[in-house]
Amino acid sequence: METGSVLLSLLWASGALAQCPNKDPDLFITAPKTMEALTGSCLMIPCSFKTKPENQTISSGTIYGVWIKNDSRFSLNPNNVIYNGSGTVTTYTMNITGNLEQRNCTTLFFDLNTRNTDTYYFRMENGAFRATAACDPVQINVRDAPGGPTLTISGDLREDVSVTITCSASTTCPHFPPKLTWNLQTEPDNHREENTDGTFTIKIQKTITLSDKHDGFTISCSASYPVTEGIRTAQTLGTLAVSYAPKDTSASISPSAVVSAGSWVNLSCSSRARPAVSSFTWFQISSDGAKTNVSEGALYTFNATGGGVYYCVASNGLGAQASPQLHLTVGGHEASQLDVVHVTLITILGLMVLVSIGIVSDCCLRPRSFNNQLEDTAAGDYVNIVTSA
Repeated sequence: METGSVLLSLLWASGALAQCPNKDPDLFITAPKTMEALTGSCLMIPCSFKTKPENQTISSGTIYGVWIKNDSRFSLNPNNVIYNGSGTVTTYTMNITGNLEQRNCTTLFFDLNTRNTDTYYFRMENGAFRATAACDPVQINVRDAPGGPTLTISGDLREDVSVTITCSASTTCPHFPPKLTWNLQTEPDNHREENTDGTFTIKIQKTITLSDKHDGFTISCSASYPVTEGIRTAQTLGTLAVSYAPKDTSASISPSAVVSAGSWVNLSCSSRARPAVSSFTWFQISSDGAKTNVSEGALYTFNATGGGVYYCVASNGLGAQASPQLHLTVGGHEASQLDVVHVTLITILGLMVLVSIGIVSDCCLRPRSFNNQLEDTAAGDYVNIVTSA
């Protein structure tokens, strides 16, 4: 697409130079060299002209503006005339809206299509003075799809900095300008500004104070152009990359915050920042509140000989942030007491089991002994009973 546009521009430039017989023409205009238009829309060419000599009298009532396409040689290619203010030719739907008596040749084209892409020359006819601005062609490119709007940001993309975000779209059809919308606000006010070359730009703006929450946020801006067939829309996306100091700094401990003496302990620190964290520093707080730098780096590994309070600090070029404190307890004496408690509990449980077994055994054996005693007594005593006949 870009290669084709460059080739077209080169061909246009070479053709225009070939049709410019000298560098001091009788008529020359001030207008954009190249203009973009959208199918089904209009195009306004801001135009003013000068004659040689500059004091050439412009007679009122008999001055006509003429537009020629492709070839400026009026006499050789009369069929290339697309518009004559005299009314004799109106091949295109267009009108010279400028006041020719004031040397204003501003022209408005209506309902363009891609077939209208061409090189155009302005010609003026005023009594005996008739000349074509052969050295000042206007290249008009008509395309079916509009180009996307432009997103710009004024100011540094850093947290706590206020920046103005602008979405803009140029328009060569001031009668039917595009409507801009975006995801920063609903129904933004569209402002129209006139450029130095006479064309127009539509803008919407919003000022925001940046924070780390804006980092990675995607701005979406759309330009909707009214055309004869409806609305044609183009969209532009832009993602913010906001620099900020470290945030959400945290520290963790493994395998546990309570370990036995001589155990290896791993402390790790993490944080998010843009640019990335450049350094991690570990500090230990003693019992008297003194802070000691004990290590550098995101990971701190050491052999635990005593408990303590630790925290890390994450830093980059924009600032630093400390993590919440970690409390490390080394078992030592406390661990031995715990073992004693465990042993005591086990002993008590063992005694309870033994007592329970004794009680159960006593209950089960006692009925059996009583029955035996009855049997023994019955076996040792006899009663003789005598009956008479």
